[in-house]
Amino acid sequence: MRLQVQIACAEADVPSRDQFESWAAAALATSAARGGKTTAGEVTIRVVGRAEMSDLNRRYRGRDGATDVLAFAFDGEGAAVPLDILGDVVICAPVLAAEAARRGIPPLHHWAHLTAHGMLHLCGFDHNEAAAAQEMGALEREILAEFGIALDAESAAAGNSATAESPVENSAAAPAMESTPAPAR
Repeated sequence: MRLQVQIACAEADVPSRDQFESWAAAALATSAARGGKTTAGEVTIRVVGRAEMSDLNRRYRGRDGATDVLAFAFDGEGAAVPLDILGDVVICAPVLAAEAARRGIPPLHHWAHLTAHGMLHLCGFDHNEAAAAQEMGALEREILAEFGIALDAESAAAGNSATAESPVENSAAAPAMESTPAPAR
């Protein structure tokens, strides 16, 4: 996997590139072991503020407000040449910080969770139905356990990263991009 990390906001407590890479690689390996995508192509993790996330959420999901994480899978169909791109994960730092504070969990643990969550979306997993949500939640717990992190009760019960600020239906993968990468790139 080739990873690019973009910091597009002024949040001070953003994990290192190495931390993002460890979490993303663990999610990719878990996906491959469970029948998800095994492509180890290019991934961009973009850390944004509320305004950019609100814009992306409105533009690609038709929903108002910032959410914690969006994933833009790149399918490559229609590309003139094969492209080795898995997609983009966009994480909203202020929403993440507020969620971690409200739940009483270390922000670094929530960064790991949202990175794994977004990567699983890029690998084809979702939480649109109860069974899929349980599967995705189990995969997230497995990935995070590799780093000694246990999901908080709220995340574990929901099977995803849903919160009051980003409800279940708002914490999903954005529509797959056709033949061009997501504009968040």
